[in-house]
Amino acid sequence: MSPDRAELLNLTQPGWIDFRQLPLSSGGFSQLFLDYLYDFHEVQRFFPHSFRESPPYDSLIGTIDKRELDRETLVNVLTRQSKSFRCGDRTLEHVVMLGKSTTYAVVTGQQVGLFGGPMYTIFKAVTAIRLSQRLKTKYPSLDFVPLFWIEGEDHDFIEMNNTSVLDGEGKPVRIEYLHGGIAPEKNLGPIGELVFDVSLDQTFASLDAALQKSEFTGSLLEKLKEFYAPGTTFNQAFVGWMNFLFEEYGLVFLSSNDPEIKRLLSPMFVKEITEFPTTSQLVIAQSAELEERYHAQIKPRSVNLFMFHRGGRYLVEPREHDFSLRGTRHFISKEEMLQIAHQTPELLSPNVVLRPVAQDTLLPTVAYVAGPSEIAYHAQLKPVYESFGVSQPVVYPRASGSFVEERLERLMEKYQLDASQLFDNVDTVTRLILAQIAEIKVDDLFGQANAGIAEVINEIQFGLKEIDPTLLGTLEGVRSKINGNIAMLKEKAIGAQKRRNETAIRQIERAMNTLLPNGSLQEREINVLYYMNKYGPELVKWLCSELDISGFKHQLITL
Repeated sequence: MSPDRAELLNLTQPGWIDFRQLPLSSGGFSQLFLDYLYDFHEVQRFFPHSFRESPPYDSLIGTIDKRELDRETLVNVLTRQSKSFRCGDRTLEHVVMLGKSTTYAVVTGQQVGLFGGPMYTIFKAVTAIRLSQRLKTKYPSLDFVPLFWIEGEDHDFIEMNNTSVLDGEGKPVRIEYLHGGIAPEKNLGPIGELVFDVSLDQTFASLDAALQKSEFTGSLLEKLKEFYAPGTTFNQAFVGWMNFLFEEYGLVFLSSNDPEIKRLLSPMFVKEITEFPTTSQLVIAQSAELEERYHAQIKPRSVNLFMFHRGGRYLVEPREHDFSLRGTRHFISKEEMLQIAHQTPELLSPNVVLRPVAQDTLLPTVAYVAGPSEIAYHAQLKPVYESFGVSQPVVYPRASGSFVEERLERLMEKYQLDASQLFDNVDTVTRLILAQIAEIKVDDLFGQANAGIAEVINEIQFGLKEIDPTLLGTLEGVRSKINGNIAMLKEKAIGAQKRRNETAIRQIERAMNTLLPNGSLQEREINVLYYMNKYGPELVKWLCSELDISGFKHQLITL
């Protein structure tokens, strides 16, 4: 490990790794995200609040108090939805609390991925719950409710129909659901409303085959089947499972694909249709400034709305005198579009640009718990919030972490690896360990050989200058060929060492694959089911107490 990387490791907290230490190949964290965490002054012109400071909450609470929020309708919708989702008493208590002017929301959200999707969905929910508790401690006369925005309007089936677990060899296995047993060829509309069919049997068979059998497997699968059953929707199954995991914390769930919710958003839809492409121009201008140093996460559209039509969800695109729905031959006049926005707004759906603004139009949001990509696109939205007269919340980074299981911990101890080295690729770690266990050190052997060859070549070069300088070009060719052959021989020697230490290498690769499945962080690839199956259904409850939401580093969670 280089000195620069070593300095980034907080040695007083061995369970933490600075995000700047994680290789792009495994973390993929942008410079914008890193500056947001560690050098906020570099990005502060793109965000109205710093998540590390307390005063923004005071300011936001005051701003929200001045807005006209239809809390009555919000509570009515949430009560109806919560009962439909069979949420617990604690959730219903939180819903009632949202009717009071002294209650505020800490919001997060995610697509309704199969079985909850990757582990970062769990980390988002835990962060929202913990932040709500912390704000309650800071402002004891106020209340703060954790709320999960169900992104079920998205029509990208392939993003939501699958999840992954690790098999007995520590290799990631993709588990998927195919509606009707086949991959869809058409736009299925809002996936949250898609009803599961008997193809779930094959999905569960694949999951059962992939999971190592434990004392928890049978009961865990039975519980999961209570929620993911033929006849239920993606929304219902997702919320049922998440509510099972977080019921005692009263996590509130909101599905935006609701006629009453859309009526509250009608003025936003009207403004977007009437004033297009104003929103797009605002985002483009902000993005141009952002891209002088960073990247633009999202691309705005001329009209940042989708429309539900004949079972599908299609982007609204303006033409010279009317609008069309992308991918169809359906055309709508401006008058008809405005009539839809006024009278049947449930037919409209915001895209990624307007969705956050829609959320904070409806809710008394003081903080939004976001992943790295969401933080990046919030940097483009400040002028959009201002245009719609909505206060942009504090964007709070979700907790991030990886589980370190016993075999990986033993590997670290045996070969004296520090945490940062674990996140290099498998080949790098393998070479480090081979260098320790091999009787002959390949790097030393070939390092000495290269030094000796270089010395001999230099002596020949000195002599040729005196004899015939025109021969120096030939010497360079010889040097290049020798170096190439030596490098090839070194790789063969490493390969031979690997074969001699095949058992140890398999153990290393197996342990490393659990940490970086498919070369990516666990939280982006693996479903929490894998760990619940090994360590018990109380794992998520344990996470709610063990996951630190204020470190703003990647946490290593020892199991």
